[in-house]
Amino acid sequence: MQEIPTTLSLAWELAGQGDGRVLSIVALSLRVSLSATVLACVIGMPIGALLAVGRFPGRHGLIVLFNGMMGFPPVVMGLLVYLLLSRAGPLGNYGLLFSPAAMVIAQTLLITPIIAALSRQVIEDSWREYREQLRSLGASRLRSGMTLLWDGRFSLTTVSLAGFGRAIAEVGAVMIVGGNIDGVTRVMTTTIALETSKGDLPLALALGIILITVVLAVNVAAFLLRQWAERRWG
Repeated sequence: MQEIPTTLSLAWELAGQGDGRVLSIVALSLRVSLSATVLACVIGMPIGALLAVGRFPGRHGLIVLFNGMMGFPPVVMGLLVYLLLSRAGPLGNYGLLFSPAAMVIAQTLLITPIIAALSRQVIEDSWREYREQLRSLGASRLRSGMTLLWDGRFSLTTVSLAGFGRAIAEVGAVMIVGGNIDGVTRVMTTTIALETSKGDLPLALALGIILITVVLAVNVAAFLLRQWAERRWG
């Protein structure tokens, strides 16, 4: 086994040299996780707004359900999606299993409850503050929810980042539904797990460094965009 300083030196070299294999793994990871985050935001944020301003039977049960699903085990989600997409499953005819599309589906289902639950809290806080004002303007609950989503768009950026962070760091679900196929469905997290088990620590560490860098870069970019938008539109 290589000494730790040597391993770290090789890892930094691999991370910085722009190896084609590494770049393809990083690109697939970003494509899958960003796609899942966008879909989860499109689905989860309106659900969060509905739960925040709506009043209907079962609302409290749904709030508890979405809060509980924030900690849903990824491997169980992967297993459920696997059963749906397998040949014996209801969606087996589409041939999505062991493809990037299956990984997007798994990550979307995994992070949508997180997006919905956190969005509900953000919108509910705004609803308490602006409820009387919106009612005085004659806004319906649907219109109020959409208005509060737009008004809280900067705060909801943090919600989307939480979803992205969970998606790109996920291992179990994407390994089950993607199969960790080299050049097809192998992403950063599954490669790190595989290469560590094989003893190729420099490559695993290099991808770990890139993964952390990507997450930090996305957060910094979102922070700068939020600061710029707040200065421009207030």
